[in-house]
Amino acid sequence: MEHDRDEPRLPTPRGPLSRGVEAYLRGGGRLPRREEVDRAEVYGDDLQLALYLCYELHYRGFAGVAPELEWDPDLLRTRAALEHRFLSALRTDARVHDHLDEALEGLLVEPVHGTGVTHFLCAEGELWQVREYAALRSLYHLKEADPHAWVLPRLWGRAKAAMAAVEFDEWGGGRADRVHARLYADLMTDLGLDSAYGRYLDAATAEAVVTVNLMSLFGLHRALRGALVGHFAAVEITSSPGSRRLAEAMRRTGAGPAAEHFYDEHVEADAVHEQVVRHDVIGGLLEREPHLAPDVAFGIDATEFVEDRFGTRLLTDWRASRSSLCAPLAQEATHIS
Repeated sequence: MEHDRDEPRLPTPRGPLSRGVEAYLRGGGRLPRREEVDRAEVYGDDLQLALYLCYELHYRGFAGVAPELEWDPDLLRTRAALEHRFLSALRTDARVHDHLDEALEGLLVEPVHGTGVTHFLCAEGELWQVREYAALRSLYHLKEADPHAWVLPRLWGRAKAAMAAVEFDEWGGGRADRVHARLYADLMTDLGLDSAYGRYLDAATAEAVVTVNLMSLFGLHRALRGALVGHFAAVEITSSPGSRRLAEAMRRTGAGPAAEHFYDEHVEADAVHEQVVRHDVIGGLLEREPHLAPDVAFGIDATEFVEDRFGTRLLTDWRASRSSLCAPLAQEATHIS
């Protein structure tokens, strides 16, 4: 679909914080005050959607929203208040490992009897659950690798070269038809989903939005470059086995060839990326800035924390035979009947 390049529409607000930010983006209204931010549930729909609205101005923006608002001082102050609340909570709730080696070792261990979302979808997931998962993950995969690109100007030498090499693969190695975001749009088409960028923001739960906001939080702050590298490591190290299970889920549910291909591609590519990230990106970063090791560990822990919350929400709903979306999915015109 060609319309996936268009600016997305603004979503429906979910409370006073997101309502205030959205009104401001539309050209009127009062931005939330700091005390209102401090009272909101930190991982809840309202705060996370408000933060997502602020972050999205640094990606493709929104239809009808002036591009100049990306650097609006009042809006940046609001974003800072939202970020402070989010980051403070993560530093309290997500930190598990005191040492980076322990955090990395935990990522490398695949449980014999896994119980996560990819295990569920591989073994027993139904097509409607595969479609929900794809719609929720589209908030990231339609801009795959973009949040991590912000770390490139903040790296040097071996770490920079290795990170750029991995990102180059994610962007198709110079071929537009192999850009991973393009491959994901094809996956969505196979599944009867609308591949327009940002299309399923209204359907996304807070737990799904948080996973994307985490990347933007780490990416937009030079002081958090170590955490972004940790996030990237967590994603790449766990991607290959998870993608293998998802590829099998696509085959078992008859999702379609493009859906299968997206995850098959990640099985092979991310197995290589995992080695490059561990040895060259993290290794190169810590050669020059060894004091960032705790930040890399924090990035890994925070990634696991938000992903666990996301997975718990999905499996709780699915095992109760109910949708995990905030809005129902429409059926697009595809091969799926």
